[in-house]
Amino acid sequence: MWDEELLRYDMGDHPLDPVRVELTMALARSLGVLDRPGVTVQRPAPATDDVLATVHDPDYIAVVKAASTGRRIGIMGLGTADNPTFVGMHEASALIAGATLRAAEAVWRGETDRAVSISGGLHHAMRDRAAGFCVYNDPAVAIRRVLDLGAERVAYVDIDVHHGDGVQEIFYDDPRVLTVSLHESPRTLFPGTGFPDETGGPGAEGSAVNVALPPGTDDRGWLRAFHAVVPGVLRAFRPQLLFTQCGADTYHHDPLANLRLTVDGQRAAYLALRDLATEVAGGKWVASGGGGYALVECVPRAWTHLLAVVTGDALDPQLATPDEWRSLARSRRPSHTVPSTMTDGSPATWDSWVPGDTPDAVDRAIMATRRLTFPFFGLDPHDPRD
Repeated sequence: MWDEELLRYDMGDHPLDPVRVELTMALARSLGVLDRPGVTVQRPAPATDDVLATVHDPDYIAVVKAASTGRRIGIMGLGTADNPTFVGMHEASALIAGATLRAAEAVWRGETDRAVSISGGLHHAMRDRAAGFCVYNDPAVAIRRVLDLGAERVAYVDIDVHHGDGVQEIFYDDPRVLTVSLHESPRTLFPGTGFPDETGGPGAEGSAVNVALPPGTDDRGWLRAFHAVVPGVLRAFRPQLLFTQCGADTYHHDPLANLRLTVDGQRAAYLALRDLATEVAGGKWVASGGGGYALVECVPRAWTHLLAVVTGDALDPQLATPDEWRSLARSRRPSHTVPSTMTDGSPATWDSWVPGDTPDAVDRAIMATRRLTFPFFGLDPHDPRD
């Protein structure tokens, strides 16, 4: 799902700079990812007010619309440093929601096996307020639509460095939606939620799974945690569709967080998600972007890898970034370092998790999540085969 109009989600001098999405699409085009056989690029339509109201309060939508006209608004999370208002905010936000909605509809209805809404992933928006750079919660809008179309089990896996709090809260009492989030510990990073004991509301116990990783976790630790938790719960839940929020702010030079992944580690995560979608969801996979504030150094490369994995073969990490893309990146952000290849030179390997007597901080995070959530799925927290 793509249209240049999606770049109008622009908060001004703000970390969530649309240049990261512009450079992603430019890099994917330069490397031929969007020209592969069978790949279509569709222009989205904005989500209607009625569709937005399936997850957002109508009063909140009305306030967003009022702020979009240029009125000074300081309620419902708007008018803050994180969520400054801008002219056209409702229209830009509704278009992102519409793009993610259309991606999910296409996959659920069998028009395609996989779809991407790279400008989406605004996972912090709550039912009645903006939060964390997010106005409308496009993943929740899309998941709600799939449920309304008859889905009985949808899994949402969030690999952004920040907890996917908005999506979790909206579906916390709905056993049809499994939310899984791997993120930096809420003790050290916004939004302060996502502890392993957040496991779902009454009647939906076990529907939320949270892996809170210590600051400094690198490729090896992150991938160990992913493989120790995510495959087991997805296999037990048996989703009919997998939705993934693929924020790239786990990067080791991201200015807003403290994990230490490389682009190579992120690429390995996308490959794992693709394989899981094939195994547990009949191949039905909807992917979105999300956070990511290394605007030139990481996000365009990471999400071009994502686009490649979704649309076919993964790109060779040793591939050079095209000269024309490097020129564009330098023209857009002259002070940033423009990468010359699609790799950070990391092998992106990991050791399988095994319970032991001397666990490190990552192992303790894994065990906390497994101990509090695996019994809901009939899984043994201490058995590495589960």
